[in-house]
Amino acid sequence: MAGTTPSQTVGPYLHIGLPWPDGPFAVAEGSPGGIWIRGALYDGAGAPVPDGLIETWQADPDGRFAHDNDPRGAVARPGFRGFGRCPTDQNGEYAIYTLKPGPVPGAGDTPQAPHIDVSVFARGMLNRTVTRIYFPDELRANEADPVLSSIADAAERATLIAGATADGYRFDIRLQGENETVFFDI
Repeated sequence: MAGTTPSQTVGPYLHIGLPWPDGPFAVAEGSPGGIWIRGALYDGAGAPVPDGLIETWQADPDGRFAHDNDPRGAVARPGFRGFGRCPTDQNGEYAIYTLKPGPVPGAGDTPQAPHIDVSVFARGMLNRTVTRIYFPDELRANEADPVLSSIADAAERATLIAGATADGYRFDIRLQGENETVFFDI
């Protein structure tokens, strides 16, 4: 009788499996209102992770998804895909070009603050980790967001708020250790 197949990690990656036709562009490059979400992926010792993968999924500025499973109907925003994929570089850096999302309905039609869902894949991980990017200029919406407000510790909540930059936002991800990013069990 054969034994159980051992677990495999989700990285490093074979390059031919990484390319996504639109890569880091969740919206067509140069789209009006386009912003960059830039950041770096760090391991538990604070070192950059040069062979990680960041994927994002989000609603458009009206809070609609580019997917047939959106119960309100799929969005028809030209050039908007709502999905981006970017491998990290030798410095652990990634960049996603997108539109700032609008609020989306949550459980019981409670609105969720504008946010971007993020999946992180990296060497040594058996499964992806999932987090969210919230925006610093959405204070009232962030305070009312049921997911963000479920995190009791203010320092932990702060790991989910991006910083504003000249052309968008910065969101660094720390897999472990000091200032570890909050990840969700989904």
